[in-house]
Amino acid sequence: MKYFILFGPPGAGKGTQATAMAENYNLKHISTGELLRNEIAEGTELGKKANDLITRGCFVPDEVVVGMIRSVFEKVKDVDGFLLDGFPRTVSQAETLDQMLAERQEAVTGIVSIMIPDEMIKARIRHRAEIEGRADDASEDTINNRISTYHEKTEPLIAFYEKQGKYHEIDGTGTIEEVKNNIHKLMETL
Repeated sequence: MKYFILFGPPGAGKGTQATAMAENYNLKHISTGELLRNEIAEGTELGKKANDLITRGCFVPDEVVVGMIRSVFEKVKDVDGFLLDGFPRTVSQAETLDQMLAERQEAVTGIVSIMIPDEMIKARIRHRAEIEGRADDASEDTINNRISTYHEKTEPLIAFYEKQGKYHEIDGTGTIEEVKNNIHKLMETL
């Protein structure tokens, strides 16, 4: 089983690229954001708590996210691997993921990181809020908090995975098709 992590700042195009990656390589796409939005839409207790945190631009607690991911790993069997999108977001989560996979005698295969500059992040998130009507993308304060949280808590993952020789970066500033082609060239090597 292969385990890929799709990495990058908010608005980098991870969701857009994940669909093609999952189809081309028979991977189960696990978007923690989507899992959480489903909980919110269903009005579950978890969804209510998550909605409050997400609205403020904060992360949902690790144990909640880890539990959801573990459940998908256990339930889904008819794929060649998994594509994690939105997890891990911190070094602590990455260590937890490594431990969870080690228990299965498996390991992360590679990290595909789509990188874009901060100004492009803001423009893309605003655009996404208009198109998708996502309230979590609408507020300027929330956008700025998501960017600073990304830099502070998530960027340290780059060094974590570089040490393991698993980190691979893609320029996300091109067209959707250009980025997709570069990702597929990389995936063929992993």
